[in-house]
Amino acid sequence: MSESAGWAGVRLGTAAGRGVVLAAVLGSGMTMLDGTVVNVALHTIGADLDASLAQLQWISNGYLLALSSFILLGGSLGDRFGRRRIFVVGTVWFALASLLCGIAPTAEVLIAARVLQGVGAALLTPGSLAMIQGAFVPDDRAKAIGAWSGLGSIAAAIGPFVGGALVQYADWRWIFLINLPLAVATVLIAQRAVPETRDPNAHREIDVVGALLAVLALGGLTYALIEWGSPVVPWALVVMVLAVVGYVVDERRSDHPMLPLGIFANRNFSAANAMTFVVYAALGAVLFFLVLQLQTVSGYGALEAGIATLPITVCMLLLASKGGELGTRIGPRIPMTVGPLVMAAGALLLLRVGPDVSYWTDVFPGLTVFGLGLALMVAPLTATVLSSAADEHAGIASGVNNAVARAGSLLAVAALPVAVGLAGEEYTDPAAFDAAYVTATVVCAVLLALGGLLSWVAIRNPERLSSTVE
Repeated sequence: MSESAGWAGVRLGTAAGRGVVLAAVLGSGMTMLDGTVVNVALHTIGADLDASLAQLQWISNGYLLALSSFILLGGSLGDRFGRRRIFVVGTVWFALASLLCGIAPTAEVLIAARVLQGVGAALLTPGSLAMIQGAFVPDDRAKAIGAWSGLGSIAAAIGPFVGGALVQYADWRWIFLINLPLAVATVLIAQRAVPETRDPNAHREIDVVGALLAVLALGGLTYALIEWGSPVVPWALVVMVLAVVGYVVDERRSDHPMLPLGIFANRNFSAANAMTFVVYAALGAVLFFLVLQLQTVSGYGALEAGIATLPITVCMLLLASKGGELGTRIGPRIPMTVGPLVMAAGALLLLRVGPDVSYWTDVFPGLTVFGLGLALMVAPLTATVLSSAADEHAGIASGVNNAVARAGSLLAVAALPVAVGLAGEEYTDPAAFDAAYVTATVVCAVLLALGGLLSWVAIRNPERLSSTVE
């Protein structure tokens, strides 16, 4: 495909438009599939590799740590050297790291491989959205993002079936090895269908110092939360504080910052990312605790626990694009307010999940309500983040929002188990885990309600809509 700066002028209904969406869906869907099946497999991985709760947290969080730390760099690299090019590099990297995950002999090796997998995801994830933002004409972007959100949920919908079946009837290692053929298809379609776009004004040097300081900041905080009580924790917190200060100083002084701090001057951009952090913290924690609750307390197998979460992905598949259209028509403020509040109601309904669970009365209603709220919120949120930044900063804007979302999930999964009294091998004790699950779910509902309130107070609709919606 030809190369262009800025945006390439592709229309959604054309063959080129469908190719761009398909490549973006396959790439991001691969990471969605990975996230879904790893949650389902954690219980089995723990038993097979004799892993502690802290190691299970690191298997989840090692990936999220690398992803959230390097995703800004991935977005910046895409803006500077070509969004399609970096997307393809990230896809290949992700596939190779998935292979290492699939052959890992110990929990420690698996954690290391998951970190490498997160680096690959950090390169391809912002590229999937930035390719859409850069390729499509402005009028088609919100619809394209909605289609990307909905179609991407196919991976999450397939994940519970494929992942649960592989874990229960084959081997958990296949949940990683399945990424290899998906990566090959993604690269082929991207090379043939996606026009190359970039920021023509981007600096050619890489802000390596900023990227390393981001890793140290998030890594220090994550270590402190997961290993709370260790004598190393105070030093980890010191490293985190120094890295945060150093990061801000570096970004302000650098003539080629990884993250231009001026991007946060836009009110909607800052507010949408603050809301993203709170909501995705709750989302990550709900899924982490629910899947373990179903297996540890309710007696579900891996396949049953995976399939149980299907209502969320079905709602996303069927309704996410409608959420994008609604946000385009009435503005993002109402969908971004109501969506998290509906998700909070769904989380409270999930308090019914316990030892004597009935799927249709205790699990299904809560997950369906939760999924409806998520489908209402996601596309307007993403469109707001991208529209609040200049076209040449599409990769950075996408990277910031993805980093914030992953960091929210990362810190919630790291902090909540400690906060609700889980440590060591207690995650295998049904009584202890059940009590912790209730507390964690209530905390998540509060966070979701806070996210809705934040959107109502801080988000503003575009000028052309404000007169009819405000």
